[in-house]
Amino acid sequence: MKVSLANLLCITILVESGTSFPLERRGAAGKEKKVQYAAWDDVNVLAHGLLQLGQGLKEHVDKTKGQMRDITIKMKVFNVTVSELGKLTQRLLEDSEALKAKAQNLEDRENLVLNVSMDLQEKTEELIRDQKRDHERMNKLEEKVDGIMQGEGQEASNGNNSDVRNIQWMMEAQNKRIDELVERIKQQQEKLDKQNIRIRTLQNQIHVKNEQASLKRQEDDVRLNTSSEQRDSPVAMASDCHELFLRGETTSGLYAIQPSDSRPFEVYCEMTPEGGWTIIQRRHDGSVDFDQLWQAYQTGFGNLNGEFWLGLEKIHSMSKAGNYILKVLFSDWRDDSQSITYSFRLNGQENNYSLHVLERTAGNLESSLSSEGSGVPFSTRDKDNDQKNDLNCAKQLSGGWWFSNCGRSNLNGRYFVTPAPKQRHQRKQGVFWKTWRGRYYPLKTTTMMIAPAEIENKS
Repeated sequence: MKVSLANLLCITILVESGTSFPLERRGAAGKEKKVQYAAWDDVNVLAHGLLQLGQGLKEHVDKTKGQMRDITIKMKVFNVTVSELGKLTQRLLEDSEALKAKAQNLEDRENLVLNVSMDLQEKTEELIRDQKRDHERMNKLEEKVDGIMQGEGQEASNGNNSDVRNIQWMMEAQNKRIDELVERIKQQQEKLDKQNIRIRTLQNQIHVKNEQASLKRQEDDVRLNTSSEQRDSPVAMASDCHELFLRGETTSGLYAIQPSDSRPFEVYCEMTPEGGWTIIQRRHDGSVDFDQLWQAYQTGFGNLNGEFWLGLEKIHSMSKAGNYILKVLFSDWRDDSQSITYSFRLNGQENNYSLHVLERTAGNLESSLSSEGSGVPFSTRDKDNDQKNDLNCAKQLSGGWWFSNCGRSNLNGRYFVTPAPKQRHQRKQGVFWKTWRGRYYPLKTTTMMIAPAEIENKS
């Protein structure tokens, strides 16, 4: 027997209302009609089955709608991520093109320096040849003068006075010309030294930008490829080089660390038998210009494998965790070396990164860092925080430092590649530590490093 959907609905309504209904059955001959009623239990079962089917369909539709909403949200998030990745890729391409242009400019400057150097070399050789010729001529002139002075008679001597004056005039003119040539060579040499420093600075800047771009790409790859479960339980990074040493690292070099409440950044670790030291400053060849502004000293600059300043904010993020010590090493141009160690505390940006020298823990030198109770704030030529009211120490001495009265130390001063200038006002701009080699002696190398105070107990 076929039952339509309309009939089933009618059956359901009748069942709900408690009404039974007849069913007709025809005989084989079709003459006889007999009315029978369907069993109440069968109708009830059928009705309840239909109700459960409708309820299941409704739940399935609601669940499907929820899944569709989740998929839509995820698609929007994915689209945003893809858009950000596209923008990041575009920025990296633009940075790459800019770096290529700078590299090309650097090559052009290098070629220019090479040409200038060759010209200077040729002029130097020419000057040497002129000096040799002048020396020979002067020897001959001296012999001639001696012969005139030793003449037999007064008359001969009087007759040759004009020749002697001419010879003296020629010698004075020649000496003047030689002095002028020597001065020009000195000026050319100074220009060449400055050009070399600029080239090395550009090379360091390009190297740092490449490292930053590479690190940013790595961070983006990790962020995109790491699942949410892995992000919820990351492996904690070391907070400084000494913690890396305690984890088994014994080789000096570049490492990534992450102090508390700070983003990860790279440092150079000096691993010793006693523990790991984090290098915060290094000078040894003058390849980096340390006469920088406040922003540069706050974030850091230079090349971690060469000369660099780590950055005040990074130093503060490491040392604020507990008791830290500062070790300063320096050497002179005779390759004699000295060191001194302090217990210290460094305030944050709100106090201009004031340095508190608590006590000297090692070294025979007298301290050249001021130890005022309130600390000595950091100063640069664009942010004068020193204690001289009538003078900007950073502008006067070059570089950024914890200046108190401008005169005790400055390890971030001007690096003299050639021997120190004779002028006193220029020499005082150099890298110096007053209690070792004096106020006007430019040091050859300096290194500043920090570590937890516990490292001293192992030395």
